[in-house]
Amino acid sequence: MKLILITRPTYFVEEDKIITTLFDEGLDYLHLRKPDTAPVYAERLLTLIPEKYRKRIVVHGHFYLKEEYNLKGIHLNHRNPIAPDNYTGQISTSCHSLEEVKEKKNNFDYVFLSPVFDSISKQGYAAEYTPEQIRQAAKDGIIDKRVIALGGIDEDNILQVKDYGFGGAAILGGLWNKFDLDHDYNYQNLIEHFRKLKRLAD
Repeated sequence: MKLILITRPTYFVEEDKIITTLFDEGLDYLHLRKPDTAPVYAERLLTLIPEKYRKRIVVHGHFYLKEEYNLKGIHLNHRNPIAPDNYTGQISTSCHSLEEVKEKKNNFDYVFLSPVFDSISKQGYAAEYTPEQIRQAAKDGIIDKRVIALGGIDEDNILQVKDYGFGGAAILGGLWNKFDLDHDYNYQNLIEHFRKLKRLAD
């Protein structure tokens, strides 16, 4: 099962080093999501990440970066709902209901479905689906390898995601909350936690 990491919404020191180490450790894809930030910061971050890993990065905005840095693809959401004219690369999108997955899945390389569990990074953002609903959706062919689970995924439920039949798990708070920007001088705990998630996902 694929493991996808979504970036924190703001930039921080050492971010490029952490991302590069995670790719070294087997991260499948990184979704670069930095709403309301200037593209110059994204450019700076991308230049600090080794070229061989840039083709595993998907951007949620400033779509010109895809071509400029030879990235994997673009991701559409309510902030940037439309692909650039004549765009031909990989494309994914966010879905917030099973109906939406059904409707959109065949037009994209993959889709995110959220929130599958109670969110770790967003307060009060609770799971939208019961295990029964998810199992039924998998049985009906709505959930398959092109659907990525997002929302509240961590070591205690990632095997459930795999068992449900999702093609991957997208992690945000489940990993970034292992690194305190203000107090942590090294990101070893975050890397150790990622290794654990990766073993479970594989």
